[in-house]
Amino acid sequence: MSHVIGIDLGTTYSCIAYLEGSQPVVIPNLEGLQTTPSVVSFTSTGERLVGTLALRQAITNPRNTIFAVKRLVGQKFASPEVQKARERLAYRLVEAPNGDVLVSLDSRSLSPQEISSMILGYLKTCAESFFGGKVTDVVVTVPAHFNDHQRQATKDAAQICGLNVQRVINEPTAAGLAYGLNTGNNGTAAVFDLGGGTFDITLLEISDGVFNVLATNGDSYLGGEDFDNRVLEWLVEDFRRETGLDLAPDKLALQRIKEAAEKAKRELSFTLETEINLPFISSDKSDSKHIRKVLTRGTLEALTADLVEKTVPHIEKALADARLGPESIGQVILVGGQTRMPMVKKKVTEFFGRVPEEHINPDEIVAMGAAVQSGILHGRVQDLVLLLDVTPHSLGIETENDGYEVIIDRNATIPTHKTKAFTTVEHNQRRVKIHVLQGESPLASLNVSLAVFELVGIEPAPAGVPQIDVTFEINADGLVQVSATDVETGRQHKIEIRPSSGLMPSEVKEIMRSLGEGEGKPGADG
Repeated sequence: MSHVIGIDLGTTYSCIAYLEGSQPVVIPNLEGLQTTPSVVSFTSTGERLVGTLALRQAITNPRNTIFAVKRLVGQKFASPEVQKARERLAYRLVEAPNGDVLVSLDSRSLSPQEISSMILGYLKTCAESFFGGKVTDVVVTVPAHFNDHQRQATKDAAQICGLNVQRVINEPTAAGLAYGLNTGNNGTAAVFDLGGGTFDITLLEISDGVFNVLATNGDSYLGGEDFDNRVLEWLVEDFRRETGLDLAPDKLALQRIKEAAEKAKRELSFTLETEINLPFISSDKSDSKHIRKVLTRGTLEALTADLVEKTVPHIEKALADARLGPESIGQVILVGGQTRMPMVKKKVTEFFGRVPEEHINPDEIVAMGAAVQSGILHGRVQDLVLLLDVTPHSLGIETENDGYEVIIDRNATIPTHKTKAFTTVEHNQRRVKIHVLQGESPLASLNVSLAVFELVGIEPAPAGVPQIDVTFEINADGLVQVSATDVETGRQHKIEIRPSSGLMPSEVKEIMRSLGEGEGKPGADG
């Protein structure tokens, strides 16, 4: 019997699950743990480590230990997010020939997709060890607010390590599936998903096995990493005041501080204060310098209060799109490790006027939901008959003067299709260029470009006379097809938008071939 697994590929931790009977079950990794650090490290001997063993390399081998790579997937090197990340990361980022971001190691450069594939490959090995047989099919989750490039990059990463992606599902939607199956509750639910690198809020209606996503919103660059960095910045600034030494240029010191900051943050979810002790963090002509500091929960909350507040406008936008008020929400589900922070729980409780559900592990619920989706696809879950998801970003075309005409609004239920009529802007214009975009800005140049094609053979006529019907179609997998038709002549041009991750299909195959020849054998993974 072939097994289909669900994978939550997280920024800081990842998780695998499968469907046993009709219930999702988490698959432990090779060390018997329920979650795996999303970390890859390369030792001086060329050995590749993944997971806990890789995480242990973060202090001693920071230049070749890669974490939080999910934040780099599908991104351009010049983007503000990547440039900001470069300031703190111990490993180097460089620009690829096509403008994408690459991770620069001592001996080579790797794309974020390749790093992600190593994490997925390790999880695949864990599943195969658990089942005692080959595993190839997977449902993989992504943040609801990931754009097409980021989703395709995730699919490419899975393909590189030999996984066949049967469906890409939004993380909050997956959590809603797992929650609905576990409780059998009907009503309107809000999934508040604050993980290591991203934030999503999704509103969905559950009714007798039908899961209808009403709206989603979020921020692909807001998560636990940002909370850790606030503590890091506080410690670095305090050390500078006390000693006059700036630790910012010292990547090794920053990595030690970051690790201590994350540990302290986690502890403060369960205690009111904790001590951060980092001996020999630096030195000057007189002696060695140390960090010894007590961090209280109150100080942590003061340092990060604005990060928690940043979630509120996204919740409000999702509610507005769904035409709902906070009082209409029956259940609130917390997802992601950062939701363990008491201040986050308090803010969510205050906003919705109800205490969130906490009986499902926030680190495991997304992978469990992915496993449920695999059961729906294969007809093994009879109680869940339909999942109606939405497109997270608006889709449209560029118009004159850098304009952007939306054709399908964000949060439209998929599958869907919609047609809008356009015309020419010049007399006797024989062709029109259709530039397909994704995003919310009224300026075309500020949105994501998906494709460009031309409709030719328009009958000569004064500007404004020809009617060009542009139709967008999105299927259940989120695949976009765009067509343009000259109503007068019936001429049509159609294009299927196959989003690019930055890697060409030939490059993906070449990476798969090189791995098949022995580079980074699975047995070397930790």
